[in-house]
Amino acid sequence: MKYGYFDDAQKEYVITKPDTPLPWINYLGTEDFFGIISNTAGGYCFYRDARKLRLTRYRYNNIPMDSNGRYLYIKDGDTIWNPMWKPMRVNLDKYECRHGLTYTKITGEKNGLEVSVLYFIPLGYRNEVWHVTLKNNSNENKKVRMWSFIEWCLWEAYDDMTNFQRNYSTGQVEIEEGTIFHITEYRERRNHYGYFACSEKVSGYDSSRDAFVGVHYGLDAPKAILDGNCKNSTAYGWLPIGVHQIDLELKAGETKFVNFILGYAENPDDKKYLDNGKIRKDEFEKVKSKLLDTSNILAAFDELKNYWSNLLSIYKTETPDTIVNRMVNIWNQYQCMVTFNMSRSASLYESGIGRGMGYRDSNQDILGFVHMIPSRARQRILDLASTQLSDGTCYHQYQPLTKKGNTEIGGGFNDDPLWLILSTSAYIKETGDISILNEKCGYADNPDSDSTLLDHLHLSLNYTLKNRGPHGLPLIGHADWNDCLNLNCFSTTPGESFQTAGHIENDKVAESVMIAGLFCKACEEMAGILKFIGKENESKEYLNHAENMRRTIYEYGWDGEWFLRAYDAFGRKIGSSENEEGKIFIESQGWCVLGKVGLDNGYAVKALDSVKKYLATPNGIILQQPAYSKYYVHLGEISSYPPGYKENAGIFTHNNTWIQIAETIIGRGNQAFEYYKSICPPTKEEQIDIYRSEPYVYSQMTAGRDAPTAGEGKNSWLTGTAAWSFVAISQYILGIRPDFDGLIVDPCIPDNWEKFTVTRKFRNCTYVITIINQEKISKGVKSILLDGKPISGNKIPPLNDGKIHNVEVVMG
Repeated sequence: MKYGYFDDAQKEYVITKPDTPLPWINYLGTEDFFGIISNTAGGYCFYRDARKLRLTRYRYNNIPMDSNGRYLYIKDGDTIWNPMWKPMRVNLDKYECRHGLTYTKITGEKNGLEVSVLYFIPLGYRNEVWHVTLKNNSNENKKVRMWSFIEWCLWEAYDDMTNFQRNYSTGQVEIEEGTIFHITEYRERRNHYGYFACSEKVSGYDSSRDAFVGVHYGLDAPKAILDGNCKNSTAYGWLPIGVHQIDLELKAGETKFVNFILGYAENPDDKKYLDNGKIRKDEFEKVKSKLLDTSNILAAFDELKNYWSNLLSIYKTETPDTIVNRMVNIWNQYQCMVTFNMSRSASLYESGIGRGMGYRDSNQDILGFVHMIPSRARQRILDLASTQLSDGTCYHQYQPLTKKGNTEIGGGFNDDPLWLILSTSAYIKETGDISILNEKCGYADNPDSDSTLLDHLHLSLNYTLKNRGPHGLPLIGHADWNDCLNLNCFSTTPGESFQTAGHIENDKVAESVMIAGLFCKACEEMAGILKFIGKENESKEYLNHAENMRRTIYEYGWDGEWFLRAYDAFGRKIGSSENEEGKIFIESQGWCVLGKVGLDNGYAVKALDSVKKYLATPNGIILQQPAYSKYYVHLGEISSYPPGYKENAGIFTHNNTWIQIAETIIGRGNQAFEYYKSICPPTKEEQIDIYRSEPYVYSQMTAGRDAPTAGEGKNSWLTGTAAWSFVAISQYILGIRPDFDGLIVDPCIPDNWEKFTVTRKFRNCTYVITIINQEKISKGVKSILLDGKPISGNKIPPLNDGKIHNVEVVMG
């Protein structure tokens, strides 16, 4: 392809041209220490919280777009260049970036000198490793001078980019044997420091940006590089950086290794200093002895690759479609891990400053992640429950470091409480672990409460029951899943938050049909949980609540050919044929079908037919049509976007997945698969200069047909599409999904597939499932053999014996 290709055997995307249409990024790290890295080594790293504990500085909304990163400068004779192309952008004889699973390797070659850098975060460490390989491919000996470069962030990223009257006086470092220690604010309220170390003896260093770069220069031509020597500067106030200067000699054909470690460390509050007044560096000394050694680095890298191989072995498939295999077996599951770790907080589009972990977002992310590391999903569920308030509302976001709700965003998004039921149900179905229901987790406004997780689930559903509008449909609050449908806002002030404006506590009119469908689904899941723990009567009560809501939707939520989207604050229909614009929306069509609304009376089929007729495009399903051509004060942010972008008739890939699942529920495998492929990232390689975003991960949004840039992808990586797409393809199209008492086999596939296999680890067993479709149908299971013996129905029991079991499924 034009900019790169998939190397499926290595589980990598290989970029062969540095000037990609947008920076194509990857993530480093798996649990606490993370980095974002572009194909030209831009980005930054942080410990646990991208806002509060950011190690290195990054400049968003800059020119060039991807500014600041982890760079190397090479001086070979009179030629100075970067192996990652940026920031100097000197033409290279060879360039390659390999984005792998939480690692990136970038290689550049110029004038016979090849330099590659492997960036990764070893398991169990809070360190970013740069393993540098220099190879002299020429026939002559070379004397090479190399400089490393990072710029320290002054820890709190928002303060770092705004509070210059203070920050231009706080930067501090210590330098010992070529290691640069970032000790800004260490003397006062911090017990942590950063460090940047090198395996080689340095011939110079710099820790002052003004000294190294120059006040009137840039990273594309730093003054010290042009002069040929570092200044051996010590930052004091102003702007601290980390630069090592290293001199190397390479004989013709010789290879040498140089290693760098960038790290975070903490000290006990009562042991911050040595007797000589310098900071204690015990943690650094332990790390240095391991991670500056090449053999240890390569062993740690092998451990990281094995870690991912084990994770990806839990669910894997072999189908007739290469793209399905690629996404299911590698990239979709990888993106699920990233969204679980980041929520919507830190990407090329999310600065890591304005957002924490989303409540609704994180609950949904669990759905695509829980099979990989259930213990982490368990803890996340309990953390989320603890940010719920005792009245049933939730903080819409919380900060991962403090696990406290983000008061600037607040709550009142009336779908939020219901997502906790879906994530808890997914966890119990995966593990069979019902002990989580009895875990004590208080409320954000009453942390000492003895309430259990099960109490939170009851509270969440009762919140919806108690907050219904004139038609008996759930009140929308500030918004539902569509944060930009603000029916109680009425904002006319530029810059005012659409999500916090308005007084929803006084507005009991605006209702959401989408929440109504979600409520039906949540009731079904809650009923399943309660039945599984032996509470039959309570289970039936929730089934009754779901049925009552379905009747309400039939009476007040059906528009004749599709489901309404909402009622506004004046009781007027939204998403109706009566409207001039925004006649039909995607969300309520998906969620009503997922909530079993319209399955018996034909409404589900009619609604999905309307989606096909009015919303489907080759690039995915549009959020609503017609687009809003002007600002509607009673609708809020949705009408503030230009037509075809974001929520105003953009293709929101997240909600496309609900339609895919809905199509499998009514048995239309060909249509479900067509929708699946329409948003699948590898299919975008054919139009990559239009799509622009990474072809290996989902973007949140693709410009819709109303936009002059139709087909352009934006907001890649951090999107609920990742989890929901994995659920759609693995559980509903391929049809292997956990239930409380076993593993359901219910494929809904293209009717021209004759055979495929799924290997699924489930509750201490491995099931190798072969599905045979000789009758060339889309849905239906005729028979199942488990280790050669027939079982009734289509649910494999959890044998829990640690063995491999062969399952043969015949469709019919």
